[in-house]
Amino acid sequence: MKKKVLITGASGTVGWSLTHRLREAGQYEIIATDLEEDEARGIQALDMTDAAAVREAVRQVDTLLHIGWAEDNEDFLGKVLPINVTGAYHIYEAARECGVRRVVFASSNHATGYYSTDEQVEPEDPYRPDSFYGLSKCYIELLGRLYADKHGISSINVRIGNYPGDRPPDSQRAMKIWISERDLAALFICCIEADASIDFLSLYGTSANAGNYYDIGYLKDLIGYEPQDDAEQLRHQAEQQYGELKDDELPLQGGGFTRR
Repeated sequence: MKKKVLITGASGTVGWSLTHRLREAGQYEIIATDLEEDEARGIQALDMTDAAAVREAVRQVDTLLHIGWAEDNEDFLGKVLPINVTGAYHIYEAARECGVRRVVFASSNHATGYYSTDEQVEPEDPYRPDSFYGLSKCYIELLGRLYADKHGISSINVRIGNYPGDRPPDSQRAMKIWISERDLAALFICCIEADASIDFLSLYGTSANAGNYYDIGYLKDLIGYEPQDDAEQLRHQAEQQYGELKDDELPLQGGGFTRR
């Protein structure tokens, strides 16, 4: 029997890429959800602020890929907390109530954006968020830690680097932390299939880029992730498409977010 995987935020750039790729792989039964229904793409409506609706949606699901996110870095009290943080709470609480074995959360490199670019940051290092956006990602990672420790839900946080969809990276910073579409799908499949003994794990999600800010080589032995792509392979294509790549690499890993 195929594992049943529910994806939140399936209409977004990351969510739709994962939905499409995982459906294409054919090894899972995919339930794609977002705030609004998209019948043409097979996406069901799910409001993450509605606890009862979330609980109903995740019944008999094996794994949750929590990608859904309302983008707003400024309106922390009006949008980030009531939608993103509350929504994540409903996801983990529904997982507890319905016996979901694993939640994979789409976190961000901005959870540690105030480290300098010459520092090799490990996922276990202290949080250094560069924005309210990064701060809320930190909170939800810790929510996963709580539910792992207290309720036995295997929680994996993928701190995605730069994912522009099917376009090449458009800046010097993006070249370092970019992840390709096929590597993104492969990484999330590795997280779905990771050994059941993994109760909690945070990792950085990038391709095998030259000059990568993050060491991801250990993930091959840990969860089987072996990225196939390198942003440098696309540099010529990117320069043809965008012209000279933006020189946005600052002394801090969060880039422009550290200026706000």
